[in-house]
Amino acid sequence: MSQTSTPTTRDQWQRRADQLVFEGRAYINGAYQWAVDGETFPCVSPVDGRKLGQVASCHDADAEQAIIAARKAFEGGMWSRLAPAERKRVLLRFADLIEANGDELALLETLDMGKPIAHARTVDVPATARAIRWTAEAIDKVYGELATTPHDQIGMISREPVGVVAAIVPWNFPMIMAAWKIAPALATGNSAILKPSEKSPLTAIRLAALAEEAGIPPGVFNVLPGFGHTVGKALALHMDVDCLVFTGSTNVARQLMIYAGQSNMKRVWLEAGGKSPNIVFADAPDLKKAAAEAASAIAFNQGEVCTAGSRLLVEESIRSEFIGLVCDALKAWRPGHPLDPATTCGAIVDQAQLDRIIEYITIGQSEGARLVHGGQRVLEESGGLFVEPTVFDGVLNPMRIASEEIFGPVLSVIGFSTAEEAIAIANDSIYGLAAAVWTANLSTAHKVAKALRAGSVWINHYDGGDMTAPFGGFKQSGNGRDKSLHAFDKYTELKATWIALD
Repeated sequence: MSQTSTPTTRDQWQRRADQLVFEGRAYINGAYQWAVDGETFPCVSPVDGRKLGQVASCHDADAEQAIIAARKAFEGGMWSRLAPAERKRVLLRFADLIEANGDELALLETLDMGKPIAHARTVDVPATARAIRWTAEAIDKVYGELATTPHDQIGMISREPVGVVAAIVPWNFPMIMAAWKIAPALATGNSAILKPSEKSPLTAIRLAALAEEAGIPPGVFNVLPGFGHTVGKALALHMDVDCLVFTGSTNVARQLMIYAGQSNMKRVWLEAGGKSPNIVFADAPDLKKAAAEAASAIAFNQGEVCTAGSRLLVEESIRSEFIGLVCDALKAWRPGHPLDPATTCGAIVDQAQLDRIIEYITIGQSEGARLVHGGQRVLEESGGLFVEPTVFDGVLNPMRIASEEIFGPVLSVIGFSTAEEAIAIANDSIYGLAAAVWTANLSTAHKVAKALRAGSVWINHYDGGDMTAPFGGFKQSGNGRDKSLHAFDKYTELKATWIALD
């Protein structure tokens, strides 16, 4: 799709969308192809229910082809033995091409997954390119080590690529999650197989062509669209996949660990679910700002975010006032057409996820929580899948809406009286992905942050950090870390080489 100036109106975006050609084939060994058995599934847009096209539904035979190609490329050394500076050059070109095709990629993301075009264009596309560029720039600046040895010996510690990496990514941030995984996998010299979610496969498929244009050799990067219980399972059980990385639900993460144990004990790195506490003390320096970010933390990306601030813990003395501020802030997050640049809250990814969200809203009311904002499906006449951001007050932590990951714009407000109580409530969860603390007291901020069992803790803001900070969770939110130099640990093996000088 030729790039011109970025559209600024809904009509302009719609005209661009009407010109799109949707690629639905798998990408194996440098070429697009349909699944071996010819099976496909429909790709339906949650924006208006329109069928965008058919997508290859890959199975074991397709996984086998991709793994053979990836292994051959790895053993052949066309990429794995390339100088890090040369891999960097290719990946930087890949990042440039993502930016150059940003309008098309944003459209694919919006039409396929339902997020607002303004977010797809200004958040997802730049973040994808940034992840690849940052990782590429780092790879030729990571050194090995020398052990401390006697004078007649040398101990070298080096990193080598692990081999064939399978990356299974979720549907909520398809490009960003893919980049967080394939960038360090490729930068360290591995061959990669990307399995996008069947709910949003289009950008992953398009990225394959851009990777080829950038100069990534055949077999080094492959894309297998399809379902988790078919091609995902095939990758997880395959004896010639060396490393499996995943972002998605905790239940699927558990199953992937089992598959790894049943096969070749492949390295498994999992970023799973969350039920993140957003803790607001009465002395928060700016309650309006805290409320605005609490609204964003549950409504951004329609609440389909693993780090969504879905548990809002508020000190009792300001509880009523703060809930009012949050509800006011949520007025700016009313669902609208995703191709309208003014829209902040788009469509839910598919009917099954919408039904899940509506079910939890019903559960919350049946559990005795008080619905104070939203809670309704809207814009049904559009043919799309939209639900209002929803706020429950009077929530107790054991309630299902407070303990189970909904993955939608449903906020549970829980009161507390002391810092110790807030910490206890926040940590009373199987998850430990992220948390936030709002307070003007530096001592309180540090004490609470240290006590929270979470991989990321944000003070007086929500969802901070950049590529320099690792991302991942504690407990059943998974293991391993995306982003930062720590990500390289997942895709490399440490080798100790000991030399006697006699």
